[in-house]
Amino acid sequence: MSDMTIAAPVAFDVSEVNRLRRRHERGHYDKATVYAILDAALVCHIAYVIDGRPFCTPTAFWREGDHLYWHGSSASRAIRQQDGAMVCLTVSHLDALVMARSGFHHSVNYRSVMAWGHAHAVTDREEKLRLMDNFIDRVYPGRSTLIRQPTAQELKATTLMGMAMETASGKIRNTHVSDDEEDYAAVPAWSAVYPITQVLGEASECARQLPGLAVPEGMANFVPGTPLDELLAKSYRRTFGR
Repeated sequence: MSDMTIAAPVAFDVSEVNRLRRRHERGHYDKATVYAILDAALVCHIAYVIDGRPFCTPTAFWREGDHLYWHGSSASRAIRQQDGAMVCLTVSHLDALVMARSGFHHSVNYRSVMAWGHAHAVTDREEKLRLMDNFIDRVYPGRSTLIRQPTAQELKATTLMGMAMETASGKIRNTHVSDDEEDYAAVPAWSAVYPITQVLGEASECARQLPGLAVPEGMANFVPGTPLDELLAKSYRRTFGR
């Protein structure tokens, strides 16, 4: 038997599910681009069907390899229905407003991902605890070692969901104003691109903070004015090392 290892695919297969049908030049199927968009985000939307009716739930999430994870209340009907179901998880970053010389060419710059897979509940207690620590550390590196572990009741009240990405695609628009050629001279409308950045503000410390506590070393990147997507990407790399 050969001892050669087969390298993991570097891109998602393009299929009828994830193939972009419009603006295909904006499509990205390589995992490096898809992962980068996911790792710079904290909130996703999860679409699924319950009794023939579509639902879409916003929630915090994170990625580990080809797996995506999120959590919710164990009492949630949506969480219970997601277990074993095919879901579509989406993420989007709004990067700029684009003002053109016609309504048709007004646009936004963005980065987005759509990922599909079958959701499943994580039921093993130790795995669940490990993943819940990773969820904290994904945003705040090293913080899971500073806080208390969840109680039995908190663990019972929380359902942790996972999904192996069976396929995915990214889509990016990063262009300036793009008008019909005749409109540049014929339409006297001021046009521009307004970049949009969500940034970290100043920390507001807890009024009941114990004396003598310093900002944890893992929070070194939490500098006011830092773009949130850059901060989340740095926190991800600091926690998972990639």
